[in-house]
Amino acid sequence: MDFINPFAIVVAAVSALVIGFIWYNPKVFGTAWMKAADMTDEKIKGGNMAKIFGLALLFAFLLASALPGIVVHQMGVFSLVGGDPANALPSYEAIMSDYGSAFRTFKHGAFHGVLSGIFIALPIIGTNALFERKSAKYIFINAGYWIVTLGVMGAIICGWN
Repeated sequence: MDFINPFAIVVAAVSALVIGFIWYNPKVFGTAWMKAADMTDEKIKGGNMAKIFGLALLFAFLLASALPGIVVHQMGVFSLVGGDPANALPSYEAIMSDYGSAFRTFKHGAFHGVLSGIFIALPIIGTNALFERKSAKYIFINAGYWIVTLGVMGAIICGWN
């Protein structure tokens, strides 16, 4: 049984950029983020956009590649057999026969993605922001982006099998 749809990983990674285009648009949170991040139009225009978006896509791909272990429950069973079902005990086939498609929905993936955003992304962003002396607004704008993005990515990865 395949747990990961490679096309879903790519689409999930691209979704991070699409959500970012919307989230950080000046008509959504872009203006507030620029103020909270002490960002100016000059700073933005001075950046190498190809490098920034290329690396952002690479990082999103790395994140999407790690998410199946969080949003797809069957990955835990798969890991118990060392990633090789051919060497597994008969109980592996039995449990996968009974539960191989359990909780493989967009809704369930979104749920675990959102939890990942709240319990992983928020604490990381919040800790960095505290030491960088950034405001609560900065923390919540950026963490909100990742909570939504991880929810969408989790939905794509878990539901698209």
